[in-house]
Amino acid sequence: MDQLALLFVLLLGAVLSVPLGDRLGLPAPVLMTLLGIVLALIQVVPNVDINPDLILPLVLPPLLYAAVHRTSWRQFASNRRPIFLLAVALVFVTTAAVAVTADAIVPGLPLAAAVALGALVAPPDPVAATAVAGQLGLPRRLVSILEGEGLFNDVTAIVLYHVAIAAAVSGSFSLPQAVLELVLSAVVAVAVGWAFGWAANKLIGYLGDATLQIGLTLLVPYASYVLAEGLHGSGVLAVLTTAMFLAERAFDADDVLTRLTGRAFWDVVDTLVTGVAFGLIGLEVHNVIRTAQGRWGEMLGWAGAIVAVVIVVRLLWLLPMTWVTRRLHARRDIDEEIPVSWRETVVMWWSGMRGVASVALALAIPLTMDDGSPFPERDEIVFIAFGVIMATLVLQGLSLPWLVKKLKVRADTEIEQKYEKELALRAAKAAKRRLKEIEEVEDLPEEVQEQMLRRAYDIGLRINPEMGAEERRESQAKRYARIKRIRRIQGEMMSAARHEVLSARSEPGADPEVVDRVLRQLDVRSLR
Repeated sequence: MDQLALLFVLLLGAVLSVPLGDRLGLPAPVLMTLLGIVLALIQVVPNVDINPDLILPLVLPPLLYAAVHRTSWRQFASNRRPIFLLAVALVFVTTAAVAVTADAIVPGLPLAAAVALGALVAPPDPVAATAVAGQLGLPRRLVSILEGEGLFNDVTAIVLYHVAIAAAVSGSFSLPQAVLELVLSAVVAVAVGWAFGWAANKLIGYLGDATLQIGLTLLVPYASYVLAEGLHGSGVLAVLTTAMFLAERAFDADDVLTRLTGRAFWDVVDTLVTGVAFGLIGLEVHNVIRTAQGRWGEMLGWAGAIVAVVIVVRLLWLLPMTWVTRRLHARRDIDEEIPVSWRETVVMWWSGMRGVASVALALAIPLTMDDGSPFPERDEIVFIAFGVIMATLVLQGLSLPWLVKKLKVRADTEIEQKYEKELALRAAKAAKRRLKEIEEVEDLPEEVQEQMLRRAYDIGLRINPEMGAEERRESQAKRYARIKRIRRIQGEMMSAARHEVLSARSEPGADPEVVDRVLRQLDVRSLR
């Protein structure tokens, strides 16, 4: 088996892991990591040969872009305090605790290298957290904090990592210079991200065609990341800024095709890239096993100690910080999402899985120092890092569904249904307002007015059938059944039309391009 065949195996596994994970109640990233481990133990499977410097630029931009589009800037802004207290600050605490522990137990490990180890194992993975939260039906407030933690922790940890590595290879460290570098990195990243978001938004409106617009959204995250890194800024923060800018401004509300196609496209990209990334984590077992030969007891002891520090520090930090956040929230009575019970705090604690960023940073540790000597204890750092990743990703990922079920932490469906009902009512009222505006300037026949009024009502009813009781038009059950019947008949009619057009493809003299154009029009009409 060569590298290309291995890539196709991982891509196939990424597709199959989603339905398998749904059936087993396990996160797809965990299954892909297990697949990678199995492949790594098979003799005919080659070692993965990827330049470590390419892992973050290839994997993180599309995953971060897709994750940001599942949320909003308003959500981050309103939750900035819990995200900072319960997440970003935890990176500094975890880095410090791991650095002190590693410096004490690993012989010959300089403090700067220990800080680099702490920084690379500190951030929970945003992809794993989002995938797990989505499949387990956790409360939206927990999902929001986990997403914010995963996204913004990577920024903090990567900057800390680069500062520590620079200090390790040069042998010198300046705190004022490190703080200055951190601030400049953030400023450059935000500037680059905002500029790319603004330019991409303008280009999207200029291109017009849905295919070209979606293709541009694939290029923009990579360009934003590479340029920010080239200017010594944070590529991760640049991608976040670009994605948030576009999520708030891109696409016309009436551009149905682009929105639906774009959502489907990014779902595919997210699934495939996530699967490959976590499969590569498992495949790295090859190198980990080679590193530990003859020293298993000693190195497993070091890895176990760091795993314990990472897990325990997260719990000891979250418990008091959650209490502080709840007190501040109650005192100021502001709109933010926080864990409301100790059960939710425990679930948040156990959701702190490490993943793609930690792997990439571990593999990117330089081989040599500035003076040409080997980087101190590099193999040991990589082994410990993979021990933390495997322990948190596999063990916590496999046990998290059981823990959520045991603690009975579930999303508040009543609040979601109420909000959905409210939006459906607002949509119906907006349609009715527009109908009245049209009636004032156009002379509509009475039967057309009645038909359009029913259509306006149906807009809300199709979103949320329960709102029919409030409108008091007719019995909810009877009306909804009629709508379902009409939609079924319309669906069968459109299906017959599509079959007829598709059958024309095989007729002599048929022009497939014309057939596809007509079929596209039927598909768009069916969606609407």
